[in-house]
Amino acid sequence: MDFRTLTLFAHLARTLHFGQTALAMHVTASTLSRVIQRLEDECECTLFVRNNRSVTLTHEGKKLLAFSEQTLQRWQQLQTELNTEKEVLRGEVKMYCSVTASQSHLPKLLSQFRQLHPHVDIRLTTGDPASSTERVLSRQCDIAIAIHTDSYPRELAFSPIDHIPLVLIAPKAFNLSVLADIDWQHHQVILPEQGPSRSVVQTWFQAQSILPQIYASVGGNEAIVSMVALGCGIGFVPKVVLDHSTLASKITQISVDEIPPFQLGLTCLKNRCRHPLINAMLQLALN
Repeated sequence: MDFRTLTLFAHLARTLHFGQTALAMHVTASTLSRVIQRLEDECECTLFVRNNRSVTLTHEGKKLLAFSEQTLQRWQQLQTELNTEKEVLRGEVKMYCSVTASQSHLPKLLSQFRQLHPHVDIRLTTGDPASSTERVLSRQCDIAIAIHTDSYPRELAFSPIDHIPLVLIAPKAFNLSVLADIDWQHHQVILPEQGPSRSVVQTWFQAQSILPQIYASVGGNEAIVSMVALGCGIGFVPKVVLDHSTLASKITQISVDEIPPFQLGLTCLKNRCRHPLINAMLQLALN
């Protein structure tokens, strides 16, 4: 048993999905299976119950998970103490954010961070912003750029960095300029599959007694911009997504005053806020 094995086991115990863990930890699924098999042989017990549909953690697996997290945390603390003694931050920070955030907010943040801590490596993954909090909760990343919501997970800390308006967008060919121009029975709507935007928009529709005609539900705000630009319908997206889109010239923005702006910020697990590498990133957000 070594730290790498415990790390792979702890990740799998959180995701309960061999494919996801193999992808996130940069190993093949067969390698991951062999590691878990050797660990089970070493522990002389079954850690996971596997079938064609699901993976579940056994009672013994839960005990090993608690041991693994404590051991890995103590190892991380020791590494931190050793690095602190050298007065130089070293190590790796795994970050997650949307494609748009990687263009709009991350460059300035990382530029400052690299100047202050040149020996820290940043491993960045981009994807659907709706997955940001889940990525942090499952420890697939150390820190993420996320949107704060009323139902924000209690386990997560949040440091705001910006306010992002949500705007209604329509193809220029529709000749819509104000909210009153929209015939909600005629103009179809493109919604995100999940995340804060979908919840906010659905709440707004209910408050306005509007029953929208849904054309499609898609993953990612960038996809909504693309479909609107193609004339498939209208949709709501954070303004920053449209500002950084190459399709902005084909789209009309319509302000909706009743919808408050989103709060964008850095998020991490509360119990890891004091980790030097994570704390260094959070301090930049505060400043």
